[in-house]
Amino acid sequence: MSDPTVGAHAGEPAPNQPAPSGAVPAGISGPEAVAEVQRAFTRIKTEVHKVIVGQDDVLEQAMLALFCGGHALIEGVPGLAKTLLVSTLARTLSLGFARIQFTPDLMPSDMTGTEVIEEDRATGARELRFVKGPIFANVVLADEINRTPPKTQAALLEAMQERQVTVGGVMHRLPKPFFVLATQNPIEQEGTYPLPEAQLDRFMFNIRVKYPTEAEELEIVRQTTSVRSVEPSRVLTGEDCLRIQDLVRQIPVADHVIRYALRLVRATRVRDEGERPKIVRDYLAWGAGPRASQFLVLAAKAKAILSGATHVMPEHVQSIALPVMRHRIITNFNAEADGVTTDTVVRTLLEEIQVDRSDAGMEREMNSVLR
Repeated sequence: MSDPTVGAHAGEPAPNQPAPSGAVPAGISGPEAVAEVQRAFTRIKTEVHKVIVGQDDVLEQAMLALFCGGHALIEGVPGLAKTLLVSTLARTLSLGFARIQFTPDLMPSDMTGTEVIEEDRATGARELRFVKGPIFANVVLADEINRTPPKTQAALLEAMQERQVTVGGVMHRLPKPFFVLATQNPIEQEGTYPLPEAQLDRFMFNIRVKYPTEAEELEIVRQTTSVRSVEPSRVLTGEDCLRIQDLVRQIPVADHVIRYALRLVRATRVRDEGERPKIVRDYLAWGAGPRASQFLVLAAKAKAILSGATHVMPEHVQSIALPVMRHRIITNFNAEADGVTTDTVVRTLLEEIQVDRSDAGMEREMNSVLR
């Protein structure tokens, strides 16, 4: 079996660097827990920025996906430090990490593992033993996922969805937490296998990496062309990540905020009955499914925590609408001809669809969920 991993580690502390212990203590809740998560996230950003210049939005969205127990697809042209950012983020967490370099000849068993025949030297008996693949890590970097055939892509996406793999008819559970960050190059399509829309929908976020500003690029060049060795410190443990994932789901959200998220998603479904915004009628072929509604609300809960809020507000939904929805809607030929992207559609919907503040019971509803 070929070894598709690069730099895999099992989450052990680096030399002279103890693993973090209880960065988010068990048994706390409410505002105290929110404050602890905020402090941990600030420390993570500080450690990542020892290696990465800028990319604050990308880092925050990746952490939001992790805190929600979701997965993220990172898109960007070559040279924007996508791989370095993910590996640096993994080093700030006391979690097992593996990088899988996706290639056209990568087989599912190279990723999930395979059974080998093992002989007992004492008795001569032979038996099958399962050798785990690199997918059995807490943080998995699926590098250039669109360079591998659909069969291998499907094996990864099944592991993402089910949190398990089946080899030889035997089910093997993946470790907790389990987080996949996949990268792909959006401009180079020769020799690639683009992910179908149904498989894209499995990713909670589609994160776009932009070019650095002039000041950021100056600092990047200065740092990478000098003698410099920096190792980020570890901030969170696996237990911390699981506690944060539980905390995210406990954050209250009022029904009027959920209804606002639903209106944003349902407005994209051009084939449903009812009136739709003009930009949807003109430029969309298909709209977002129910996963978009679920992930909008869940990601808004995590965003509320990072913002220091103890409940979800419409502003939190708006702030994460782009990475949640951009890969779940499909534009038509008119959009391509007029240069209208999915981001354009989502931004227009955010401008046109307002929060329903006429709900007479809204304040009473909010007070009830905060008790």
